Amino acid sequence: MDLINGKQFREMLESGCNNLNNRKKEVDALNVFPVPDGDTGTNMSLTFTNGVAEVRKAGSEDLPIVAKTLSRGLLMGARGNSGVITSQIFRGFYQAIGDQKELNSEAFSAAMKNGSKMAYKAVMRPVEGTILTVVRESCDAADAYVKDHPACSMEEYMDVLCTEAKASLSRTPDLLPILKEARVVDSGGSGLLAIFEGFLAWLKGTPVQESEPGTAESEPAKVNGYRTEFILKLSENGKHKFKESKYRDGMRGLGDHATVIIDNDLVKTRVNTLSPGDALNLAQRYGQFEQIQISPLDRELPPSILEEKAEKKEEAEYGIITVCAGSGLEKLFKEYRADAIVSGGQTMNPSTEDFVEAIRTVNARHIFILPNNSNIIMAAKQAAEVTEDKDIIVLETRSIPEGLSACIVFNPQESPEVNTDEMKEAIAHVKTGQITYAIKDTSIEGTVIHEGDYMGILNKEIVLTDRDMLAAAKGLIDRMCDSESEIITLIQGKDAGDADTEALQKYIEENYEVDVDVENGGQPVYSYIIGVE
Repeated sequence: MDLINGKQFREMLESGCNNLNNRKKEVDALNVFPVPDGDTGTNMSLTFTNGVAEVRKAGSEDLPIVAKTLSRGLLMGARGNSGVITSQIFRGFYQAIGDQKELNSEAFSAAMKNGSKMAYKAVMRPVEGTILTVVRESCDAADAYVKDHPACSMEEYMDVLCTEAKASLSRTPDLLPILKEARVVDSGGSGLLAIFEGFLAWLKGTPVQESEPGTAESEPAKVNGYRTEFILKLSENGKHKFKESKYRDGMRGLGDHATVIIDNDLVKTRVNTLSPGDALNLAQRYGQFEQIQISPLDRELPPSILEEKAEKKEEAEYGIITVCAGSGLEKLFKEYRADAIVSGGQTMNPSTEDFVEAIRTVNARHIFILPNNSNIIMAAKQAAEVTEDKDIIVLETRSIPEGLSACIVFNPQESPEVNTDEMKEAIAHVKTGQITYAIKDTSIEGTVIHEGDYMGILNKEIVLTDRDMLAAAKGLIDRMCDSESEIITLIQGKDAGDADTEALQKYIEENYEVDVDVENGGQPVYSYIIGVE
C-alpha cells in the first residue's frame, strides 16, 4: 500500500487500539515497583481508547479531521505520564500532516518524527530509557530508511518502525539501571510498540481484534446514546452509604466519558450512556436530584448544567482542586479548604478531562491544582494549558502529605504569588512514607523483595521490607524521623486495622517528641501514608 487516506487511518487506529487493549495487563506487569497498582498499560489503554472513541463518534473519513479528532480525544483522555506522552506524539502527528488527504510513507514518517519531537518538548526533564527513547529512536531509524528508499510502501515503513521500536525497547534496561535490576523493559515503550504493531497488522491485512470485547471504556455501542447529567444532593442516610469509587465504577459500567465531581454534599455527574434511567436509578439511592438534563448525543447539545451551576455562583478569588482516593482523605481535604476533589491517585490516574471538568465547577479567578502524585502532574498541567479563561497554578505535589501541607498554609488573604511561594516551601519540608505489599518477587536498588512482603517506601524509594505490616511501619518511621522532626501525620488505609494504628501511634509517642495527627484516610493499596515535617 503506497497511500493512506482517512478511512484507512481510522482502521489502523482501531487495530492499534485493540492490540494495546489486549496487552495492557502485560504492560502493567512491567512496572518496576511490585506494588498492586501497575497502571501504565491501563493508562495508555484508556488514553488511546478515548481518542479512538472520539474518532468513531465524529464519523469523518477526512484524514485531517480524523487526525485532529484523535489528537483532541487523546489530549482530553490522557492519564499518567505515558498517556500524556502518547497524546503528544499524535498531537505532533496531526500538526505535521496539515491539510493532506493522503499520506505516503515519506509524509507519514515526517508526521511521526514530528510527533516524537512534540513528545520530548512536553517533558521538562526527559529521561532516556523510557517511551521517549523508543519513539525517538524508532522514528529516526524509520525516517532514515524512507530517505534511502523513497519508493517504499507503507507496510515496509511500518515494519521498519516496529523492528526499530522493538530493538530500542530491548535496550531500555541499558539506559535505566533500575529496569535492568528488575529484569524488565520500559512499560511505556512496550505500550507504544503494541500500538505500532497493531498498525502493522492492519497494513498486512490481519487487523487485530479485541480479545476481551464489551468493556465499558472500549465498547463502541456506548459512544452513542444520551449525555446524561445531573446534580444530586446527598441525603443524611446517603452520605453514610455513598462510596465514591464504587459509584464512579458503576457509572463507568453504564457508558463512557463518565465524570463525577464531589462538591460538599452535591454529587455532580455526567455520563454518555444508552441507558439514562439506569444512571439515574443508581444515583437516586443516595439522595434527591437538584437538576437533571438528558440530551441525545447525535444532536446539538445544550450547555452543561454542571457548567451552569458554576456560572450562577459569584466568582471567588481562589479555588483549590486536589486529587485523592478514600472517603476519609476527601473529608480531610475539604476541611482544609479544597473546593473540588478529583477521585484518583496511584491506583487510577485521573485524565486531563477530569481536571478540566473540575476546573469548570470551581468558579474562581485563581485555581490551585494539587495532583498529589508524580504520575498525575503532566495531566494536570495539560488541563491547565487547555483552559484559557482561568489562572491555573499546578503545584507539583507528589504525595498526599505534600498536598495536605500545601492546603494548610494556603492563605486566601494573600496574593497568588505569595501563596504559591508559601505552598511550595511547605511542600519542600515534607517527607512522605508509604506502607504497601509486594505482588511479585524482584530486586530494586539492592533491596530483595518477595511476594507478600510489606514494603516501606520513603519518597518513592523502597527502603525496607518485612513480613509484618506493623514492623515495616515502625521501621519506616525510624527512617523518616530525626531530631528536627516536629509533626507526624499518620493516615490509615482501608486495609489497616484500628488496633494496629493505635499501636503505631503509641510507638511514635514513646519514641519521638513530636505531635502526632492520626487520620483514617480509607485509601486503597497503601496500608499507611506517613508524613513527617
